[in-house]
Amino acid sequence: MIAWILVFHLTGLVFWLGSLLVVTHVLAIHSEEPSTEARATLGRLEMKLLKGLAHPGAAVMVISGIIMIGENPHYLREHWLQAKLLLVALLVILDLRVYFRTAAFLAGRAELRRRECMALHGVISLVFFAILILVLLKPFALRVRQASAPVRPRPQAGLPAGPLANRTAMARLSDKRIVSGRTNKL
Repeated sequence: MIAWILVFHLTGLVFWLGSLLVVTHVLAIHSEEPSTEARATLGRLEMKLLKGLAHPGAAVMVISGIIMIGENPHYLREHWLQAKLLLVALLVILDLRVYFRTAAFLAGRAELRRRECMALHGVISLVFFAILILVLLKPFALRVRQASAPVRPRPQAGLPAGPLANRTAMARLSDKRIVSGRTNKL
């Protein structure tokens, strides 16, 4: 089941981040476009990408991530996952920033500069790269201690110590028993 959830998680990632990166690049072109007809077309494209791919992809990714954590809640103790969740929260904030700036730009309430759009593009790319490093390399993973050798029982008083102690003790006990007229040896 986890494999299918992971498929949905990664699909959501592709739709969400791919769309955000495309939208920020199209916004950079849109901010310098002189033609009003082309500006209207680019504006429709930006909103379709945000509402039709980016936000549904984000929803699929977040929901599948919550399900995966629910299946393995011990992962919440992992420092790499905590750092990843902080970066995902930052991506949500960046997504909202892109959405509200785009909506304001299309309504004529704000002016966008190519430099701002490309800066958003770069920051989103860097956050995505950092998430990949955290997930694939797990640099802050908790180290599980190696299981030590099994604890052997201490020998009783009068019995020899060491690896043969149990065998020797059993041999002494079996020498004292007589089964069917014979000595029982191990």
